Amino acid sequence: MTDTIRDVILLDGGMGQELTKRSAKPPMPLWSAQVLLDEPELVEQVHYDFIMAGARVITLSSYTATPVRLAKAGRGDDFERLQVEAVTVAKRARWRAGRPVSLAGCLPPLIASYRPDLSPDFDDALAQYRAIVALQAPHVDLFLAETLPSAAEAEAASLAAWESGLPVWTGMTVDDADGARLRSGEALADGIAAARRGGAGAVLVNCSTPEAVDGAMPVLSASGIAFGAYANGFTSVAPLRDAATVEVLSARHDVTPAHYAEAATAWAEAGAAIVGGCCEIGPAHIAALAERLEAGGFRLINGPLADPGPAAANA
Repeated sequence: MTDTIRDVILLDGGMGQELTKRSAKPPMPLWSAQVLLDEPELVEQVHYDFIMAGARVITLSSYTATPVRLAKAGRGDDFERLQVEAVTVAKRARWRAGRPVSLAGCLPPLIASYRPDLSPDFDDALAQYRAIVALQAPHVDLFLAETLPSAAEAEAASLAAWESGLPVWTGMTVDDADGARLRSGEALADGIAAARRGGAGAVLVNCSTPEAVDGAMPVLSASGIAFGAYANGFTSVAPLRDAATVEVLSARHDVTPAHYAEAATAWAEAGAAIVGGCCEIGPAHIAALAERLEAGGFRLINGPLADPGPAAANA
């Protein structure tokens, strides 16, 4: 590390798994959405704990509250209510913490994580993302599309977010055995190109193993725009393919706060402007990462990035 101070934006960690650990209720298919309705105080507390750990951006806890997921569960009428509640608890946590963190809108995979084969077609996906953006945009500072497994879904989410006029950061999940490829089998470079066509001002890899993120770094750094990363702490996501809840997934015992801080700091040293954590990465991990970054000569700053992204194709 040189003596030059470099800026980095620190995201929060994994909300869903943290709620699983804290709630007395068993996980269910609409997990984070159900907790938002039944135990909003838990969601608020997790947001608060991530802020106090050092996160400069927190993402709305509306990951499973997409139109199609709710409709499939017979809960379509709860869509607007859940979006409003996600905003409310995040703002309340920020107020309690008394820190000027940024709020990121959440644009998740519309039907299921890690399942590009289930993704809606482009026009349908765009319409659903626009519905989410319309409700979140008045209340957030930027949009974070995350865990997108295919180029088409990355482009649709990016475009819907870009239309709001807010900064767009687009995160994609990669093959744990090959960080240069999306879960769809497409090249990560093609996903980045699609996100940029949609208007992304930053591209990220998320919800993949730290080792897969390491493999994605050369592709991200060659993208020509701001990039970032935040990994998960699962042993494997394969069991979730044929299951309805995260109960089938196991956490890695070697991804300790110290281990994760070392890995994520290496991404920052490789040029990542945004780092944080995903599933199984809790407040202790984020606190360790904040400390490690600052000790390494990085300055933690608030998002969003000043550059709103190219979006030239849509101008």
